[in-house]
Amino acid sequence: MVCFESADDTNNYSILLRKDFVMNKNEVLGRWTIEKSENLYNIKNWGGEYFSISDKGEVMVTASNGKPLADVSLMDIISEVKDRGLDMPVLLRFENILDSRISTLNKSFLKAMKDLEYTGTYRGVYPVKVNQQQQVLEETTKFGKRYHHGLEVGSKAELIAALSQMDDRESLLICNGYKDEEFINLGLNAVKLGFKCFFVIEMPGELSTILECARELNVKPNIGVRIKLASRAGGHWTESGGDRSIFGLNMSQVIGIVDALREQNMLDCLKLLHYHLGSQVPNIRDIRSAVGEASRVYAELVKEGAAMGYLDLGGGLAVDYDGSKTNFASSRNYSIDEYCTDIVEAVMNAMDNSEIEHPVIVTESGRAIVAYYSVLLFNVLHVSNFEVNNIPESIPDDSPESTASLFWASTNLTVKNIQESYNDALYYRDQARQVFNQGHMTLRERALAENIFWNIISRITRLKKNMKFLPPELENIESAIADIYYCNLSIFQSLPDSWAIDQLFPIMPVHRLNEIPSRNAVLADITCDCDGKIDSFIDLHDVSRTLPLHKIKNDEEYIIGAFLVGAYQETLGDLHNLFGDTNVVSIRINEEGFEIVREIHGDSVEDVLSYVEYDPGKMRIAFNRLVSESEKNKLITEDEKFEIVAAYENGLAGYTYYEHQ
Repeated sequence: MVCFESADDTNNYSILLRKDFVMNKNEVLGRWTIEKSENLYNIKNWGGEYFSISDKGEVMVTASNGKPLADVSLMDIISEVKDRGLDMPVLLRFENILDSRISTLNKSFLKAMKDLEYTGTYRGVYPVKVNQQQQVLEETTKFGKRYHHGLEVGSKAELIAALSQMDDRESLLICNGYKDEEFINLGLNAVKLGFKCFFVIEMPGELSTILECARELNVKPNIGVRIKLASRAGGHWTESGGDRSIFGLNMSQVIGIVDALREQNMLDCLKLLHYHLGSQVPNIRDIRSAVGEASRVYAELVKEGAAMGYLDLGGGLAVDYDGSKTNFASSRNYSIDEYCTDIVEAVMNAMDNSEIEHPVIVTESGRAIVAYYSVLLFNVLHVSNFEVNNIPESIPDDSPESTASLFWASTNLTVKNIQESYNDALYYRDQARQVFNQGHMTLRERALAENIFWNIISRITRLKKNMKFLPPELENIESAIADIYYCNLSIFQSLPDSWAIDQLFPIMPVHRLNEIPSRNAVLADITCDCDGKIDSFIDLHDVSRTLPLHKIKNDEEYIIGAFLVGAYQETLGDLHNLFGDTNVVSIRINEEGFEIVREIHGDSVEDVLSYVEYDPGKMRIAFNRLVSESEKNKLITEDEKFEIVAAYENGLAGYTYYEHQ
């Protein structure tokens, strides 16, 4: 039987339940089950085949990919990580999940092509920009080799990294972005080495540079053109498509490229058409529309005499972060199988109508490949609980008018007048603050007024569940009385999209899921920045402003996980407050359990200081001089001098995050 630690816990039962998860009080006060946690955090929907909850109430991870592998508890992994001396926060990378994602995408395309009798084939490429970490590229090329899954690069540095990892000459190497002569020469040398390296022209002026470099190196280039589609998509990244996209060529410029190549008798070099609709495209209708338009352009280029052969549809395959399976920005209303089938069918129909050979279909899916691959784990350091003291049965007769009005609103609060009481509470609370600022209210009187106000708000959150129609201003009132859980992480470093574009990630405790989460919370990081918080969480019907969590136990560390964070987060993270990269651990799941195959220690203080142009050697000299002067002036003893210098050295060598001593 679940026991509540305070009356406030029993009052919170209606707050923690999401709109799609309604129970009565007797059910909640009964035995909490893992099924209730599964519904509450929606893990079955966003977790897919990779994440689940065990009977012990712990998050489990697996990735069978057709093989019988163990289900592994994240708590067991955490225990092993700690035994190796690594502190929280830590980023876990699961090799099996990356392998599974690459296989799923390739198998889905190949199945769709077989079922529809498509005569071309599929070649996937991983966009390096999504996560450039060496381990990610190494494992992507390793697991993708059996499908000839290649790479896409957008800069000279990414091309150099890609060339160090590729050894499959059947896979594609797509070069996007702006290219100087050095970039182009590297790609042309890759062609000499036997790689299928394509230069995608983003602007008309690139063509002459590519052709000139090719003549000097005596190599025939593989050329593609990126077009601006009229089609656009919804979601966070809508600017990649449309007539006014900053990337790609309009139709007039495409014809200019065709004419220039024909003039130099090199039209056979034009082999690829490329577009990019946007990242995280939630609606399959937008994808179908773009494929249809691009297929028509491809067919016309063939008629113009271009060699063609490859149709690159760019990225856009979305990740269902919230598990709602809708066209919400953090979801998608299609499966991978549906995505592949719709693309193959649209391309095939366009080619058949023009009696053109089916091209190699290329996609640049990055988010869908690596998002599931990484899990960020972090511990809670402190909790600031929202507590409301009981209000007195009566207040002094000489209380200020605003306090008396608040007390009257509290006494007369019912479901029928809930909105009126809410408006009155806001008005008289503000009036009380104004009276205090004018010097006509004591601090004790103000404290009483604000306690009555928060008592009203707390009761409204419990009463609103009985309302048939909920006023908009009361929908997220829980956030006003949420606890603050201070967590050992930097959102700017590890979850920058959460801060920058309000990206939703599945976030939940990874243990104690057989216990009722009786507190509603927002998460704050340790950057001392007002933006260093997470107060938007996944919800099947909307966005929840609070996250149900458990009461912290004094004798047990509380661990929270942020899931599906493998795409972009490591690359976009910054050094806000000089918090550096976290510890990283790579996991391989096998039949018996798991093994840690690689561990990368996070940045030390010395590391991050060097990133912002400090010289740790000079810093040591300056600090030692300061300490020596203090000893000389008898401010410290000789023993204290050595202790202070040692503390400084330990600080330089230490983890940038909170460390348990």
